[in-house]
Amino acid sequence: MGGEDSRLADVVALAQGMAAAQGTREAWRAAAAGACRALGGSFAALSVWERELGRLRVLVNVGELAEGEEEFPEDEAYPVHQFAEITEFLHEQWAGGGQPGAWVETAEGPAAGRPGYVHQRVAALRRRGRGCCVVAPIVLHGRAWGELYVARPVGTPVFERSDADFATVLAAVVAAGIAQAERLAEARRLAFTDPLTGLANRRAVDVRLDQAVERHRRDGTVVSLVVCDLNGLKRVNDTHGHAVGDRLLERFGSVLSLCGAMVPGALVARLGGDEFCLLAVGPPADQVVKAADELCRRAAELELGDGVACGVASTEDPVGPVRDARRLFRLADAAQYRAKADRAAHPVVAGREGPDDPVLRLADEPSVDAADRERRRFRGRRSP
Repeated sequence: MGGEDSRLADVVALAQGMAAAQGTREAWRAAAAGACRALGGSFAALSVWERELGRLRVLVNVGELAEGEEEFPEDEAYPVHQFAEITEFLHEQWAGGGQPGAWVETAEGPAAGRPGYVHQRVAALRRRGRGCCVVAPIVLHGRAWGELYVARPVGTPVFERSDADFATVLAAVVAAGIAQAERLAEARRLAFTDPLTGLANRRAVDVRLDQAVERHRRDGTVVSLVVCDLNGLKRVNDTHGHAVGDRLLERFGSVLSLCGAMVPGALVARLGGDEFCLLAVGPPADQVVKAADELCRRAAELELGDGVACGVASTEDPVGPVRDARRLFRLADAAQYRAKADRAAHPVVAGREGPDDPVLRLADEPSVDAADRERRRFRGRRSP
């Protein structure tokens, strides 16, 4: 295959790799790895320009990592004034009607500016044992988004002008891939987010709960689910209007989010209407019950509404085998009905009243009509 054909194949491979990536992080990795292969580099990095913080933040490093470099670094960032090309040189080119192009730096590059000053990229090459690099700006929506950086080790051929031109093409392909990944991520976010409260929605809970129960079946991981019903929403809507009712839902969503933070990794969601839930995978059941108890306390202090009815179901409690997500949902839902019927100020936990726990009977009732009658019986009860 000739040089041009080979480079065309590299461009196609890069685009396909980014298109096949699952999520933005994998898209970043595919971009850096594809560019590294295409340019015959030993190392590549993708960085984003965070304008509000005035820095270049490294998103991903691939290839032969130097000491201290990580594939997905948490805090590798550099003041953008150390790399003025992205803010000055590039914009000067654009102002003159040109297009942003890549350039080459070498470890033998000249010093510049005040005495003793060495260009930061040159210094970085020397410090990390690399011989040269090509830097390509990534332009997204007409603005400098970040940069693609590919390096070769000392002793290997230095990048040429033709490599820089090719890197410019690769950066354009990467920009298109990033734009697509961001659109998909936003579509995914909207598909799994409740628009009023900003919490996860029922679809997100269903996906996560299925995965969690599968983990429980595989290795015994504890899965706990809190289902809660916000009391008094209809009265607020009828008395004060739906705008005030929406404010109550938003406020309660914030309280749920706050209490959910007490449980590491918990997912908090609005299931629809006045129903919300909290899903925890891993933490012990008592920790989840404690968070649900705090939720009940805080909900009772809200200016609007009449508190919340909370039901908890956990695979750690004596509820029988949980082979699918539906049963755990039925258990938590039945516990919530019990809490609502008793006007309980604290969460009701499935399975904690022994083998004759009426919550278990309701959850496992095969007849829908019988279950409805049982729910009505719960609702008709009053606390002593």
